[in-house]
Amino acid sequence: MHSKWISGLALLAALSLHSLHAQKNPSFEEVISLRSAGGPQVSPDGKHVAFAITSTDWKANGYDTEIWLSKNGGDPFQLTRTPGSSSAGPKWSPDGRWIAFTAKRGEKTQIHVISPEGGEAWPLTNVEQDVQSFEWSPDGKRLAFTMAEKENPELKKQRERYGAFAEDDAEFSRSWLYLVDFQTTLRDPSELPCYNAKDSTAQSWPCIEWPAPRALIDSAAIHVVRFLWSPDGKTIAVQHQPDPLINSSYRSDISLLEVATRKRTPLIQNPSTDGLAAWSPNGGDLLFTSAESDTTSYFYINNKLFRFNLATGRQQRLGADFDENLLPIRWTPAGIFASASVRTEQHILLIDPVTGKVSRWASPMPLSFAGSVTPKGDVIAFSGTDGKGLPEIYLSPTASPSLKKITRMNDQIQGWAVAQSEIVRWKSQDGAAVEGVLHKPQNYDPAEKYPLLVVIHGGPTGVDQPGALPGSVYPIVQWLNKGALVLRVNYRGSAGYGEAFRSLNVRNLGIGDAWDVLSGVDHLIGKGMVDSTRMGCMGWSQGGYISAFLTTTSNRFKAISVGAGISNWMTYYVNTDIHPFTRQYLKATPWSDPEIYAKTSPMTYINQANTPTLIQHGEFDRRVPIPNAYELLQGLQDRNIPSKLVVYKGFGHGITKPKERLAAVLHNWEWFGAYVWGGEALGR
Repeated sequence: MHSKWISGLALLAALSLHSLHAQKNPSFEEVISLRSAGGPQVSPDGKHVAFAITSTDWKANGYDTEIWLSKNGGDPFQLTRTPGSSSAGPKWSPDGRWIAFTAKRGEKTQIHVISPEGGEAWPLTNVEQDVQSFEWSPDGKRLAFTMAEKENPELKKQRERYGAFAEDDAEFSRSWLYLVDFQTTLRDPSELPCYNAKDSTAQSWPCIEWPAPRALIDSAAIHVVRFLWSPDGKTIAVQHQPDPLINSSYRSDISLLEVATRKRTPLIQNPSTDGLAAWSPNGGDLLFTSAESDTTSYFYINNKLFRFNLATGRQQRLGADFDENLLPIRWTPAGIFASASVRTEQHILLIDPVTGKVSRWASPMPLSFAGSVTPKGDVIAFSGTDGKGLPEIYLSPTASPSLKKITRMNDQIQGWAVAQSEIVRWKSQDGAAVEGVLHKPQNYDPAEKYPLLVVIHGGPTGVDQPGALPGSVYPIVQWLNKGALVLRVNYRGSAGYGEAFRSLNVRNLGIGDAWDVLSGVDHLIGKGMVDSTRMGCMGWSQGGYISAFLTTTSNRFKAISVGAGISNWMTYYVNTDIHPFTRQYLKATPWSDPEIYAKTSPMTYINQANTPTLIQHGEFDRRVPIPNAYELLQGLQDRNIPSKLVVYKGFGHGITKPKERLAAVLHNWEWFGAYVWGGEALGR
């Protein structure tokens, strides 16, 4: 080859390398500070989109969510500003003239209304308890909403005399259903004084009062979970359960409530959970999901979708051939729109209400997250990404997808060195087919071997998908830019791979999951990609449990981080707020089969442990209570294994504030830096 061409190619290569090196390695704070857009709501005529943008408030150590609006596909603008709080859940009035939302702009969360043409929002309700959810009536003249029942006066007297105590699962507040008129000409009550007697001129006048809510359900021993107006506005379908306790969800049923008379008639009463989904456009049918009579495996089996005809009482199962959970969005004349995980993708689906057949709506985005559809079913708004950037809000006709991008969230990461994703597949120890998302450094060289960090999702019915900035409390992008590979494993039990795959860890928790992780590691080692002397593993919740299992059963990793993980299924079972989870996956209680509880518990193998382990846990975690963390820590310390427990004060199962999230990221960065990259060791 001519030397001139060789020089030219060398120059291009150098420029390319310089371009990659010129990309910014974002700081932890910059990643945590990214804005995110979601919850798009398309206007009834399909022309406008209201959605939420969440931003970080470092001074208040919180997150602020406000409503933004795009009109006619134009650049969006911020519609609400709620100092010290957030505005959430925008919903268009049926005529498209108003947007209602909830916000706390006083002592309690109330329904507020604003015109899409601009102006100030004004409160529609002034109730004593926080408004929880609401829905416009089809004629736009009323709104139904839920709020918690008032505190029982007897409980107040009890506290005054005996102090604070509560019987387990016996103290709670149910959510009940109310109705309020929508009045656009309402004057603020403060505009006119209100006296109990005549004034000095011997006159009296009617006071200006807030619209008084009318109770639709306020005394029954039921907790309202969800409700939907019928198309004619005469009836409200109500999903309810006996109380708000999480373990009562499998006892949820569906009733019909006559708005005029408040008469409630039971409609769907299966032994297990029944979930309200949608009305048919003509109001003759109701769509619902159900586990029918299954009270022992609903945590991991597919939900079932049914169409119930109110006139005949007959029901028809829809989507029976679709092997995943179907999450309905809306029933329209164009069909039933739904959403589902499909392997490492997220699809918007269209269900034929007559045949029950499921097809994919032809979104060009492999990750298309549920949004909203117009009443006619002709326009859809949704959040989507190709897996290479941040999700954006899109607007599209449904008949022939032509996406109009509404937001510009990816402008935030221009010039950043972010994660690149590819899907890898391998066979597990027992032959099960497993997938994972592999991230490589920007300048990946197949001739080199890299440190490997394995990040395991929670659930177990979560799923890892391609993304530019994955990680939450794990600094994945910074590790990639430091020169590491990152593997995120969709182990058995993950969503998107069908019911049989989700069932593979039944009575095999931890054991089969560890097979999937280690076989994935071996797959990459076999391809010559990994420096097997520099590997780490971590995860949160179920991912924390699998990490704890690996720290006591494997010596493959230089360091492990256990986030809100289970260490002992007995300890977990007697402390958690979801006891049925363990009974369903292990098919036993600790008293009926202590062997399976021991076999699948990391603490059973504590005498085999030798991996330096960081433990992270929320102080008030109810889902995986903190005794699991202390038990693992003590076991590791008794064996003189380098270990450290970090308790995030005031938090439950997740780290939901930016400063503590920054701390959790930093703790992982330091731990793996010490043991995988050979920095100064931390902890005992």
